[in-house]
Amino acid sequence: MQALERGWSPDNVRPAETIRAQLDAIDRDAAAFVESLDDPEAKGGPITLPDGKHVPRLPGYRRWIWDGELAGSIGFRWQQGTSALPAHVLGHIGYAVVPWRRQLGYATQALALLLPEARALGLDYVEITAKPDNLPSQKVITANGGVLVERFFEDAAYGGEESLRFRIVL
Repeated sequence: MQALERGWSPDNVRPAETIRAQLDAIDRDAAAFVESLDDPEAKGGPITLPDGKHVPRLPGYRRWIWDGELAGSIGFRWQQGTSALPAHVLGHIGYAVVPWRRQLGYATQALALLLPEARALGLDYVEITAKPDNLPSQKVITANGGVLVERFFEDAAYGGEESLRFRIVL
């Protein structure tokens, strides 16, 4: 909670909205908020994209990166029965480390720990995106075997910016 109060968000698309929503959810019912981070059966309601469109929720979960206090989070989502993702989903995995804990290897280690879980679900690969100027994130991905597979422009719902898609073969 302290990280959220300090202005950190696990969401790089709508950071301010996510901070408010998560703090509100924690205030209402902290235990329910923590429970909501795990949804491997996609039982939660639809997801609202940044452009307001509603799409079905994918199975997924979010884990905290913890070193005595919240240092960040890593999220994983997948589609049952296939390694492919719907067009509106930029990647299987997203992570964020609080600014005051960056460059300590936390994201690299969190990703390494998550990959066997993806393999256990039967996925052949995972995809992760990063902005062209986000060299630290690209380093995390390549340190875990990621290979650049394409440069693309994100859907307008996500800002239409250029991005890089990496693939890690499991």
